[in-house]
Amino acid sequence: MSQPDPRHPLISRRAFGLGVAAASMTAAFGPALPAGATELRRSAMLFDETTLWDNTVDPLESYHVHGLAVLPDDSILVATEGRHEVCDAGPRDLLIRRSPDGGDSWEPTRTLVASIGGRSWGNPTFVVDRITGDVFLFYMLSIRLPGNTGCSGDIGDLYMISSGDGGLTWSKPSDMSGLFSHFPYKWTLHGPGPGHGIQLDNGWLLLNCGHRREVTGNTVTERFYGVAAIYSDDHGRTWQATGEVPVSAAYPINEARLVQRSDGTVLINGRAAAGGNRQRIVSVSADRGLTWSPPRMDGATGTFNAVDASLLRYTGGPGGSEVSRVLFSRPDSPVRTNLTVSISYDDAHSFRYSRVIHEGRSYYSELGRLSDGRILLLYGRDGDNPSFPRRVVMCRFSLEWLSDGRDSLSGGPGYAERLVDLTASASTSGGTMSVVRDPVARGGNRVVFTSSQTGAYFEYTVNVQTPGTYELLSRYFRSAAGGLVTVTVDGLKPRAALVDTTADRADGYDVVQLGSLDLAAGPHTIRFTASGVGRGGGRLVSLDTLSLITAPSQPDVRDEVVVDNDELGYEVISGTWSASSGVPGYRGGDYRYAPSGTGGHVVRWRPVVPHTGDYEVQVSYTAHANRASNAPFSIRHANGTTLVRIDQGKSGATEPRGGSWVSLGTYRISEGVGRVELSNAANGVVIADAVRLLRASG
Repeated sequence: MSQPDPRHPLISRRAFGLGVAAASMTAAFGPALPAGATELRRSAMLFDETTLWDNTVDPLESYHVHGLAVLPDDSILVATEGRHEVCDAGPRDLLIRRSPDGGDSWEPTRTLVASIGGRSWGNPTFVVDRITGDVFLFYMLSIRLPGNTGCSGDIGDLYMISSGDGGLTWSKPSDMSGLFSHFPYKWTLHGPGPGHGIQLDNGWLLLNCGHRREVTGNTVTERFYGVAAIYSDDHGRTWQATGEVPVSAAYPINEARLVQRSDGTVLINGRAAAGGNRQRIVSVSADRGLTWSPPRMDGATGTFNAVDASLLRYTGGPGGSEVSRVLFSRPDSPVRTNLTVSISYDDAHSFRYSRVIHEGRSYYSELGRLSDGRILLLYGRDGDNPSFPRRVVMCRFSLEWLSDGRDSLSGGPGYAERLVDLTASASTSGGTMSVVRDPVARGGNRVVFTSSQTGAYFEYTVNVQTPGTYELLSRYFRSAAGGLVTVTVDGLKPRAALVDTTADRADGYDVVQLGSLDLAAGPHTIRFTASGVGRGGGRLVSLDTLSLITAPSQPDVRDEVVVDNDELGYEVISGTWSASSGVPGYRGGDYRYAPSGTGGHVVRWRPVVPHTGDYEVQVSYTAHANRASNAPFSIRHANGTTLVRIDQGKSGATEPRGGSWVSLGTYRISEGVGRVELSNAANGVVIADAVRLLRASG
C-alpha cells in the first residue's frame, strides 16, 4: 500500500518543552486564564508526555501489555502487567494508575490483582459504559503446563472486575470461564483484548477475545488461533459469547481492536499471532458482532511488525453528523520501532495522514480521547530488549498537532470522496467480468476480471461535475492468482499506474494512491488493463473500489518500493542462502547469506515499478569483517544492465524503520517488474537483505 512519508516531521524539542512547561506551571500555580478559558489553555499545549512506569526506577522487571479507559468525566484509567520476570507467563501483577483530571496529574500505582504464589495475571482490557458510567476490567489467568519450556501460557481463564465510582474501588472478581466451551476448536487459552472494548450505537458493550489451544504439543497451525468476542446487552450485568471469526491457519488472528463504522457494521482489526513482518487481519460483522465474515488480510495500515496495535473511533460514527475519523497507532517498522499514529476519513479502509511519535524502540500502544478533543496515546518505549519496553508513557496531543495543521475539529480536513461503482456499467474487451460477494469489500461486493491475454481491459465512464485536481485511490483484492493491472484516465497514466495484485501470504485487500490528475468537467474514461503476469504467475484482476478525492493537502505517501528477503518478489535462483540474524542492521526479521564462490549462488529481487521514471536503487545489508568487499549487484534498467560492486564490510545508513542502506546509483527503469540480482562471485560472505527503489522527484 501507499506508506506514510518517512520524512514527515517528528516532535520538536521546543514543542515538547512547551507542553511540559505549560503542564508544570498549571500544576504549581493553578489556571493562569479566567474561568471558561480552559479549552484555550489546553489547545496551546502542543504535546506532552508522562512516564507512568519505568523498570529502571520502579521495582518490577517489566511493564508491558496495557489497557486504557477514559471515563465520561475525563478521568483516565491505565492498567498494565507488572512483570516479576521478563516472560509472558511468568509471575505478573495487574497494576493501575488513575488520573482524575485528564492526565494533568496521576495517582500512585495500585495493585489490583497480585501475583500470589507466582500466578500470572495478564491482558488488562477495559470496557466503559458511557450511559451508566460503569467501567469493567477484563483479564486472564495464564497457566503453563509441565511440559512447556517456553514463556507462553497454555491455559488462560477469563476474569472480570467492575467499578461504579470511576476506578476508586472495584468489585470482587467474577470467574467467566465456560463462555467459550461450546466452540469446536478445543481452545484452552482465552485472552481479552488487550486495550479496550467498545460501546455500540444501541448501547451494547462489545469486547474481542483471542483464543488458541495450548502451546505444549501443538504446532502454530494446530493451535487454531481465533477470535470470538463477548457482549452485554444489559449494561454489563450479564455477558455472552458471539460467534467466532472463521478460524483459518492462513489468518491466525490474535490481539485485536474493534471499531464501529458509520454504516453500523463492526470491524475487527488484529495482528497475526505467528509474528514477523505482516499486514493486519480483518473481519466484519453486520449484526453488531454476533457473527463475523471470513477473515482477510488488509494492507490499509501497511506491513509492519506483528504487534498489538490500537484502533479508535475519534469522531463520527453511526448516525453522527461529525466528520468520520478513525485513528490507528502502531510501530510502523518490520521491527518494534517508529511508533506512528495515522488518521482515516473512510472508516479505516485507508489512512491519509500520519505522524511519527517516536523513532526509537516502540511496543504495544493504546489510543483514547478526552472530551476537549485531545488524543491520548499510551505506549511502551525505549530499552535494549527487542520485545519488551523499558518505559510506559502517556502522551497527549491535539488533532491539529497530529495532522500537522491539515485537520482540526473546528475547520475539518476539507476532504471529499466520490466512490466509483465498479460493479456496474463496465465495458470490457478480451475478458469476462463477474461480481463476487465479500463482506470485507467496501460495498460488500468486488469485481473480478478474468482474461488469458495481456492487453485485455475493462473501463468505466465517469462524469465529473466540478473541474479540479482529483486524487485517485484504488482498493483492490490480492490473491495467489493475481496479475498486473495498469490504470489510465483518458489514456493518461497517473504517477503509480501499475499494480501487482498478487497476494503475499494470504488473500486480502490493499490500497494504492495512484496519483493526482487535473480533470475537466464532463465525461472521463477510466480503464483497467490486464497488463501482465503477476509475481505469483497469475493474471486475475479483482477490484473493490476506486475513489476520486479532493482535499487541500496531499496524503502522506512513501514514494518507494521495497522487497525484503522474506517477501513477495524475493527468490533464490540457485544455490543455498542461509537465514541469519546474528549481525544487527538488517531490515525485517533476518537476512540471507552465501559463502564466497564463483557465482553458483544467485538471488533476485523483483520490485514492481509503478511508472517509468528515474529511481535510486538501494540495498540493505549487515556489515562485518568477513563480508565481501566486492559483492556484485546487477541492476536491470531501461538502457541495459549495470553491475555494481559493494564493499559489504562497510556499514550503510541506518533508519528507524530498519535496514542499513547503500545506494547502487540512479537509473531510468521501465514500468513493470524490475530485477536486481546478487551472486556469490565475490571474495567473502555476501549478504542478501532488502532492495529499495526510491522515486526521483518530478
